[in-house]
Amino acid sequence: MIIDERSYTTLPGKVKAFLEVYERLARPIQWPILGEPIGFFVTEVGTLNQVVHLWRYDSMADREQRRAKLAVAPGFSDYLDAATPLLLKMENRILVPTAFSPLK
Repeated sequence: MIIDERSYTTLPGKVKAFLEVYERLARPIQWPILGEPIGFFVTEVGTLNQVVHLWRYDSMADREQRRAKLAVAPGFSDYLDAATPLLLKMENRILVPTAFSPLK
């Protein structure tokens, strides 16, 4: 199992707008393809204006397959067109659980 940690830093004051665009345009397409995320968060302390979400995959191959399907899903490009202007920075990390991690 791997965890895909995605962090999006919005322009100042645009977190609410980004979340509205995500929930309206991306969530109905993304969740059926990627599965329900482990979590979807906004930052309260530290780097502000961030949205962080975590996705579970069986393997890198599983992730690649599902993300490729998402990239060509009807309507997903509409989300990208609406969300991208709200973003300052996008980052993602692949996390691999340790032998003693509760998430395995």
